Amino acid sequence: MKNVLALQQRIAELEKLLAHKDAQIAALEERWRLAQQKQFGKSAEGFVGQGELFNEVEEIVEAAEAEQQSISYTRKKPVRKPLPKDLPREQVIHDIEDKTCDCCGGELHKMGEDKSEKLEFIPAQIKVIEHIRPKYACRHCDKSSTHTPIKQASMPTMPINKGIATSSLLAQLITSKYQYGLPLYRQEAMFKQYGIELSRQTISSWIDKSAALFAPLVERLKAELLKQPMLFADETPLKVVKSDKVNSYMWVYCSGRDSPESSNPIPNIVLYDFHNSRAAACVVNYLDGYQGYLHVDGYQAYEKTQATLTGCWAHARRKFIEAKKLQGKNKTGKADVVLSLIQKLYAVESRVKDKSIDEKYIARQEASLPILIKLKTWLEQHQPNLVGNTKLIAAANYLANQWSKLIRYVDDGRLSIDNNRAERAVKPFVIGRKNWLFSQTANGAHASATLYSIVETAKVNGLVPFDYIMACLNELCQPAPNIDSLLPWNFKR
Repeated sequence: MKNVLALQQRIAELEKLLAHKDAQIAALEERWRLAQQKQFGKSAEGFVGQGELFNEVEEIVEAAEAEQQSISYTRKKPVRKPLPKDLPREQVIHDIEDKTCDCCGGELHKMGEDKSEKLEFIPAQIKVIEHIRPKYACRHCDKSSTHTPIKQASMPTMPINKGIATSSLLAQLITSKYQYGLPLYRQEAMFKQYGIELSRQTISSWIDKSAALFAPLVERLKAELLKQPMLFADETPLKVVKSDKVNSYMWVYCSGRDSPESSNPIPNIVLYDFHNSRAAACVVNYLDGYQGYLHVDGYQAYEKTQATLTGCWAHARRKFIEAKKLQGKNKTGKADVVLSLIQKLYAVESRVKDKSIDEKYIARQEASLPILIKLKTWLEQHQPNLVGNTKLIAAANYLANQWSKLIRYVDDGRLSIDNNRAERAVKPFVIGRKNWLFSQTANGAHASATLYSIVETAKVNGLVPFDYIMACLNELCQPAPNIDSLLPWNFKR
């Protein structure tokens, strides 16, 4: 009898171990299929609505109206946008030499002309500015005194006092790297074409000194950022060569919108903050007791702040899209139901994006809230019983864990449905990182955070980063710079 019990116990242990192994194999197969899809499949996160199980009357009406419009639609010939009128223009006249009629030999008269514009590119011009300071002395004092006073104009304050770099050169170096992702070794090669030797070490030193000049402006922008009623935050890894950490992180904080709008009362600010850690202390210390709304993903570090967290439906949708990919082509399932409902939430946002805060609130209460109730019902019915597709289980668990944050946006018309504002803000840094791959030192990463903050804040305020950086450098190197005049919304173009 004992042997039978021992055998049964052993069989149960092996079955449990086999089930665990099967789950591990299934998870690895899912990861492999997702890797295949990421490598060779479409990268867009859009959901086409196939297999949608909640078709409604208004959608059928909208489809009919769209079909009716397509019948009467006539294809328009594309029109090229005119070239800016403020560009300098040079006229080249192509005239005929013989202005006599081929038929009767009479004199031809001008009846009009055809004009076409072509865009000419002139390579960058580099010049040397010689600062000449005449010296003056008194002939009388020169004869009667052993010490002859000399008068001479003082040298203008420069961003790099003992260097050859002007503010325009520094602005070019900074925007080339932090706006266009051009590594320093490529910039070094470009200047070499003009016969100018600028080593990477010299350029790096200039950039570090420029970043130090911008520090007071970034601090002022941070103070303005923390005054805003709602913020967006995200983080991305960064490799620092001379660091003990495997991965350091660049954190990003935003307010306002992606582009300048006269009707937007919240200033557009994008600030980066470097840390060699992803610990909660990084965001807690940066926000310094901030108690407004904070749009974030599901990362636990943000829970430690005093902010009221607002969830991100884009993250929730992304997880269900991964689950849908594992269903295989032309197959529908539970993930499609959730994606269909999330698509409806975004359709509401698309309709109200240009509406007032009150109008957004009303539309969300009337249109979005019923959809959220359907999502909650689906979650309560299916989450406890999900098996097999581990990505679907993970997506449902994320939805359940983040639910209170995800539905918060419907209670305030100022809030956003997702954290895409921060994700878009971190993207220029990610794109740049693909070109220069890493930072050599932590100091270099801090300088990058400062200069990315200036470049991206200039862009979202409709400023030309080169012009803005050059003007800022000229002002910030003065003994008592006027920081208020350099705030993007106060800046005179």
